Amino acid sequence: MTRHVVTVPAAALVAALLAACTPGAPDAASPAASSADASTPAGTATDPEDTGTAGAALAGEPEAFASDLEAPWSLVFRDGVPLVSERDSARILELADDGTAREVGVVAGVTPTGEAGLLGLAVDDDGRLYVSSTAAEGNRVQRYDVTGEPGALALGDPVTLLDGLPAAANHDGGRLAVGPDGMLYVTLGDAGNPADAQDPEVLAGKILRLTLDGEVPDDNPFPGSPVYSLGHRNPQGIAWADDGTMFATEFGQNTWDELNVIEAGANYGWPEVEGAAGRDGFTDPVQQWAPSEASPSGMAQAGGTLFVANLRGEVLRTVPVADPSTSQEHWAGEHGRLRDAVVGPDGRLWVLTNETDGRGSPAPGDDHALVVDLTTP
Repeated sequence: MTRHVVTVPAAALVAALLAACTPGAPDAASPAASSADASTPAGTATDPEDTGTAGAALAGEPEAFASDLEAPWSLVFRDGVPLVSERDSARILELADDGTAREVGVVAGVTPTGEAGLLGLAVDDDGRLYVSSTAAEGNRVQRYDVTGEPGALALGDPVTLLDGLPAAANHDGGRLAVGPDGMLYVTLGDAGNPADAQDPEVLAGKILRLTLDGEVPDDNPFPGSPVYSLGHRNPQGIAWADDGTMFATEFGQNTWDELNVIEAGANYGWPEVEGAAGRDGFTDPVQQWAPSEASPSGMAQAGGTLFVANLRGEVLRTVPVADPSTSQEHWAGEHGRLRDAVVGPDGRLWVLTNETDGRGSPAPGDDHALVVDLTTP
């Protein structure tokens, strides 16, 4: 079964965009002050305890649970079993209790190039696996039944929910997550064409919201369209607070990387603005960082704290949900580039390293799945 959802009803989306960008119109539920100075960060690193917003925290130092992984990109849990995607090999692995990795399957048709390849994973309540990958025809989202028992898991036949999506050697987005509303969220980068992020007829530079069968939900902000938010350059991580607030991380270009609160129908400005600009019609980030210090990728939430994995910055950032304009840095340079962060069913934080940068350096096989205990207030 193949479902193609690659066009947007332009009339509805254009009308909404024009209304949002009309001078004097209110911003689309911007959580950041519209007067923010774009020359300074929207938030600075402070101690969350100083502001009374302490949440879950790291307890101790991380340990390597699994090693010798090859450019791992996403980690999810299915019935307590950690599953990992490898971008360049197109393999999906299951990790045993002793940290050994076993191949569950190879996703057919993946064409890894640069930062593209086998990317995000998500699991629904029925144990079905959702996979984002780059193929010759473009980016796509597929669903698999998973068969067998732990130690002998296998992939069934794929059901394609989306295909023919914009793709490039970089800026592919690729993060998947099943939200607290039971819907499938998909991040898509601008695929190297910045103007597409503002184009209502192109799905690049958007966050999409779909049913688990790939249909467009009736309550999406733009009738008949899978688009949930737009104006994104390369959103790489999504997570929800306990109250349902949705957050997303985003790679900037040369000025600011971003942490955004995602609202239905909101426009986050790329390429018209990068970082906090205070312009009508565009939603400012709640926090921003210089790209050399960040490249925020996968993100998890636990106990009122966001845990953000950073690639170029080689740090794990903790952000209190109650004050997302602040953050703290951990592990600076100790474990290299960090690709994904996930809270496991065991209550520990799991973090994937990703030393292979998409340009062939260093050699594959240098990456790990790290685990660290968390404390909660």
